[in-house]
Amino acid sequence: MKTFKRIGILTSGGDAPGMNAAVRAVARVALARGVEVMAIYRGYSGLINGEIKPMGMRDVSNIINRGGTILYSDRCPEFKTEEGMQKAIDTCKKFGIDGIVALGGDGTFRGATDLTAHGIPCVGIPCTIDNDITSTDATIGFDTAMNTVTELIDKLRDTCESHARCNVVEVMGRGAGDIALNTAIASGASAVVVPEFPYSDEGICKRIAAAKKLGKRNFIVIVSEGVGSEYAPALAKKIQETTGVETKFARLAHIVRGGNPTLRDRVLASKMGTYAAEELLRGSSNVVVCEKMNKIVARDINYALILDRMYKGTLKDGDLDKFSEEEIAQMKADIEYKKSHLLDLFTVEHKINL
Repeated sequence: MKTFKRIGILTSGGDAPGMNAAVRAVARVALARGVEVMAIYRGYSGLINGEIKPMGMRDVSNIINRGGTILYSDRCPEFKTEEGMQKAIDTCKKFGIDGIVALGGDGTFRGATDLTAHGIPCVGIPCTIDNDITSTDATIGFDTAMNTVTELIDKLRDTCESHARCNVVEVMGRGAGDIALNTAIASGASAVVVPEFPYSDEGICKRIAAAKKLGKRNFIVIVSEGVGSEYAPALAKKIQETTGVETKFARLAHIVRGGNPTLRDRVLASKMGTYAAEELLRGSSNVVVCEKMNKIVARDINYALILDRMYKGTLKDGDLDKFSEEEIAQMKADIEYKKSHLLDLFTVEHKINL
């Protein structure tokens, strides 16, 4: 088993509420074990450029409730090159970093697996509001983002009710409809559009027209950004032309990423951060910490990355060659589980929202 004297923590990719809570958990677990902790600022860019400082117990005080990331984040194309990777390895040697806990999404995990292949053990923690990491039931930041969307839609509804209007609201989620489906149920939306299921402009207009005849004054249609940036504005125009209901378009965009993390995200981040630090210190490497069936587990990063590709239909030739028939079968089972969960949400929304 590798003996760790000093580990690094970095956050990469899009920020997500709860990242700070995870950083806090990783740092405190490691420090309590007598392992030094180094804060790596600006993700892989900071690792390349040596933007690194020691992190003590008090450095992570009063951050569990803060959104964003105190370690900052950055996109780093240079890290994808061999030259950039070598700079990162040299930095680790210079600062005596024996291993790294990397917080972020699939791009972060690809970087972590590359570092592992170059001799720096890494453990990943899934932090993204989109909840689009197929290997875990929930990602850090997802719950906060849903609560933020719900709060904003509640405010929009007040004006819709006052003026008998409709609001078409585009929410973040990249290629995943998780935020849209959940918030559509929670906010009583008249309709929801997500990339995972068929949708019909005519069907949406008919639902709104039918509800209007029953005396409904306010209408909310939630659209996932994954269906394309031009769709929601065009839908708003069509709803107004077809139903006669004055319709506005709202793109919530990056405001959904910010804000103090919810209790759910603070607890999930603390559990994942604790587990990640313990996994790294016990010698595990190239794994991502996941929540499955309310339990925190570790899954191979390569498995997680290929599982994502399979779910999103972006598999490349040879991607499955390194996996056994049992592992491929498990991937398919994971995908069916995810799809069935989304279908349940879609069915509930369709039955009760009008």
